[in-house]
Amino acid sequence: MTLHTFPVRIYYEDTDFSGNVYHAAYLKFFERGRTEFLRDEGVHHSELAGQGIAFAVRGMDIQFDAAAHIDDLLTVTTEIEAISGAKLTLAQTILRDGKVLTRAKVVVVAIKTAGGVARLPQQIRDLAQSASDKKKGAA
Repeated sequence: MTLHTFPVRIYYEDTDFSGNVYHAAYLKFFERGRTEFLRDEGVHHSELAGQGIAFAVRGMDIQFDAAAHIDDLLTVTTEIEAISGAKLTLAQTILRDGKVLTRAKVVVVAIKTAGGVARLPQQIRDLAQSASDKKKGAA
């Protein structure tokens, strides 16, 4: 599978007093990228919720390399890195004009909305397997 990309425009509300994007805003951009990645693959949070399944971020490691500014048009990339049971690990980047500004490794887990951990839905496991197969074929 190819890398998923999602455009994000920076608005005044995303910045701090210095004119740079406030660090917490990047979390929203990464979330939107993950959501649109799944949506483009036919996985919708509303449908999962109807099945009693949601995602929770278990961990996130973020590296800030350069700042984004008001009016910038950024690209959020998302790629599956690993999958196991209830856990999905994603590699994400935020770029401006092809230059990496921020990188993140995000671990999400499937949970039951009634409580407890859930196995990742088959559709997501299939998506991850397809991505893995394509990487192996490209190597």
